[in-house]
Amino acid sequence: MSEDKDVRTEFGEAVNMTATELEKWLKTDESRRAGQHKDGGESVGHESGRRIVTMLRTKKAELSEKDEQHMRKVVGYVHRHLAQRPSGDVENTTWRYSLMNWGHDPCK
Repeated sequence: MSEDKDVRTEFGEAVNMTATELEKWLKTDESRRAGQHKDGGESVGHESGRRIVTMLRTKKAELSEKDEQHMRKVVGYVHRHLAQRPSGDVENTTWRYSLMNWGHDPCK
């Protein structure tokens, strides 16, 4: 049980956007263009963002083991991506947009 709590805590720290903020962001062209796209379709991060919105709106007691696995994936992605921060102003960069697809706005 403590391991579950740890991943949820880390997820809560990594995801610093609200469900509403993330949902609004995912509707933008910048969001749709950022990240790795599968066969010209939706990017992995954009798909993850949609799942994060659902998870943020789900009661904690109703989150599944698969949700917790996705939380681990989100935490790992955010930590790895933050370590690759480019120099200079990142506000209008693909680097930031990719992170935002995963629920983390580094400019917050």
